[in-house]
Amino acid sequence: MSLPSASAVIPVYNSAGILPELIERLEAVLGREFERFEAILVNDGSKDGSWPVIEELAARYDWVTGIDLMRNYGQHNALLCGIRAATGELTITLDDDLQHRPEDIPTLLALLDPATDVVYGTAQEEQHGLLRDAASRLTKLALERTMGAETARQVSAFRLFRTRLRDAFAGAHGGIPLDVLLTWGTTRFRATPIRHQPRQEGVSNYTFRKLVRHGLSMVTGFSVLPLRLASLLALLFTLFGFGALVWVVGRTLIQGVEVPGFAMIASLVAILSGVQLLSLGILGEYVARIHLRLMDSPPYTVRATVSHRQE
Repeated sequence: MSLPSASAVIPVYNSAGILPELIERLEAVLGREFERFEAILVNDGSKDGSWPVIEELAARYDWVTGIDLMRNYGQHNALLCGIRAATGELTITLDDDLQHRPEDIPTLLALLDPATDVVYGTAQEEQHGLLRDAASRLTKLALERTMGAETARQVSAFRLFRTRLRDAFAGAHGGIPLDVLLTWGTTRFRATPIRHQPRQEGVSNYTFRKLVRHGLSMVTGFSVLPLRLASLLALLFTLFGFGALVWVVGRTLIQGVEVPGFAMIASLVAILSGVQLLSLGILGEYVARIHLRLMDSPPYTVRATVSHRQE
């Protein structure tokens, strides 16, 4: 039996050659599973002519909507834009490079029972290099601390969730990962292993550096853990310094032996200075995020929307 309605939200960046096949395969799957469906293609500042392709697809398929952003705002902001435009009861997010097979959507649907609000299609094995995989694991560990849920290690850009969850983050500003936003509305997550295909065209825009930066952003943006670690380091090195002082004074008073000072003092100063600079850096990250929030910049700005959907 077909389900009522669904919206597939797809951030697009430099994928002009892949989109026609993606839409064809989506139509075959969504048409079989849902009474009403739509695809929302959000062009996130592509430089390869993806927007003209989206316009052509929207003219050919009345269930395709195209949204053209003014510039590149990043995947999370593009997703937020598409999710806010979704009209289906369920929302499906997937990448534009066919690494997430539309044919696996029924597998996610099978797990969406009354006790579940979000289902992830987790990659059975990573399709990236060693550094990229390590950075991805770091990001998921950071997300686990942020979300406070075991499912965090199984998150994926291939998701299925109830669209009404967006009400929980209706006023959210940009830069917040969707997986964090979803925890504002529910704690009922599930995940299932899905084989992610190799990217058919181009290279991934998520480099090792970007993933590490993303992980640090999540931890400092949505957790006080770094501040607590800085406080713990300060306490440990204070105790260490006090112990060193007791040792020096003790040897001088009891044994009458003066401890050679320069090497020890230089080492202690270097260590303590490093801890202080690290703590200042962590505080700086938080101050920078407060500054960015106070600027109240929009997460995205839409240049144009194209749709021939019949209401």
